[in-house]
Amino acid sequence: MINYTVYKNESSDQWVTFVHGAGGSSSIWFKQIRDFQKHFNVLLLDLRGHGNSKQPTSFKNPFQKKYTFQSIATDVVEVIDHLKIESSHFVGISLGTIIIRQLAEMHPERVKSMIMGGAILKMNFRSQILMRVGNVFKYVLPYLVLYRLFAFIIMPKANHKHSRLLFINEAKKLYQKEFIKWFKLTAEINPVLKWFRQVELNIPTFYIMGEEDYMFLPSVRKVVESHYRTAKLFVVEKCGHVVNVEQASVFNDQVLNFLMGFK
Repeated sequence: MINYTVYKNESSDQWVTFVHGAGGSSSIWFKQIRDFQKHFNVLLLDLRGHGNSKQPTSFKNPFQKKYTFQSIATDVVEVIDHLKIESSHFVGISLGTIIIRQLAEMHPERVKSMIMGGAILKMNFRSQILMRVGNVFKYVLPYLVLYRLFAFIIMPKANHKHSRLLFINEAKKLYQKEFIKWFKLTAEINPVLKWFRQVELNIPTFYIMGEEDYMFLPSVRKVVESHYRTAKLFVVEKCGHVVNVEQASVFNDQVLNFLMGFK
């Protein structure tokens, strides 16, 4: 089972589960814990190979098989099953939003709502080039060289520096083989995202995006227009991809305001 941390609120029976992105860990939510725990039980996860979810040598299936979005979503379900959480609100950032949407496809009854920060719904031309570069050099260059390049291209501005360095420092805890396994997920990302754009689930969805998230914001705008029955969008001014870190107070206020509508 992947590593998890629980912050209980004895006066609430509702849960909020946080899912980080590739190269990160549950530590990226440190600016959210206090505010969210005032109203909800909080569950933080380290996805396989990240944070404290290192490969377990004593398990029968130590994450050796090819990674898929389904298998990673199943890791999350195992934790909420273990904790006997029937359903939860899910908050994701970057690639974590894909994991949440995949989980909602598989088990919609477990997902009360989806909060998608820095959501990835389509790979634009520049991101397609990035994936091709990564595929060419993933066995040649140290993964941190590639990760620094990706982080700088996705988060290029001076006000993105804190987020950029946070993710680079977290990525240092990965292994080269682990990075390659995760990077191979890009082979299936286009058909998965195409399906997500086409199919609107009957689950309330709140997208919160930085106005400077030039790689991913345009596609989110289009999806919200077509998924108007369930989806809402809030754009954070002067903010890049990692909205929960760059503009934590705005992120917390907007997401909590959305979630309080369910209480």
